[in-house]
Amino acid sequence: MASPDQDLAPVLDKDGVRLTVDDALATVTLANPAKRNAQSPALWRALAEAGRLLPGSVRVVVLRGEGKSFSAGLDRQMFTPEGIPGEPTFIDLARRDDAGLDATIAEYQEAFTWWRRNDLVSIAAVQGHAVGAGFQLALACDLRVVADDVQFAMRETSLGLVPDLTGTHPLVGLVGYARALEMCVTGRFVGAEEAVGSGLANIAVPAGELDGAVRDLAAALLAAPRDAVVETKALLRGAQGRDYESQRAAERAAQARRLRDLAGIGE
Repeated sequence: MASPDQDLAPVLDKDGVRLTVDDALATVTLANPAKRNAQSPALWRALAEAGRLLPGSVRVVVLRGEGKSFSAGLDRQMFTPEGIPGEPTFIDLARRDDAGLDATIAEYQEAFTWWRRNDLVSIAAVQGHAVGAGFQLALACDLRVVADDVQFAMRETSLGLVPDLTGTHPLVGLVGYARALEMCVTGRFVGAEEAVGSGLANIAVPAGELDGAVRDLAAALLAAPRDAVVETKALLRGAQGRDYESQRAAERAAQARRLRDLAGIGE
């Protein structure tokens, strides 16, 4: 996948993560194609840092992966007895008390949480394999545009683990409990046609058109007034947790804020 941000000086470029900013549009690139953008704690720390470094001008964030795969999941070295130098092994993690283990996993999850901030709209541009942690990172974004060669799979359960990088909530919300359970427990691959049909992806395009499709979507998102987008995203994100009457009330309150803002009348 060609880099749309290659002429921009990176704000961050470390541990397989590159962040560039072009006014209201930021691009986060997984930049280790030789390892199919495999993920590690260092990469997660860099992703979390990218979220903290976004300037206030940014409205849309595109997440992409260099090479043939978006992300093939966890770095396989994490599954070896020696693990990744400088990082805790799975055995080290298992030996921690409940509070210590919970804190470590919560730190890892920070790489996956900021993409849904109400002041941003995030788009994952996904080609090739998006497996395990790669699938969960794509699920962390608001929207997914996929190439026709995409292969999603949630492999954690097959390895005796569970998906713990924030992917279960959006997955159930997108495809429903029964399909989410079947995908996770079987670990099977989900291709482009099923991804669009089930709600996992917004659109599928030929691999050579992925960058262009994402650029077009980003431009359409940026064309809408920022404050209205922020209010609309907050309304939609909160809808699942509200009953019908509460959602009606939330709509009224949000619209009152927008009308007063447009009229220049303070609350």
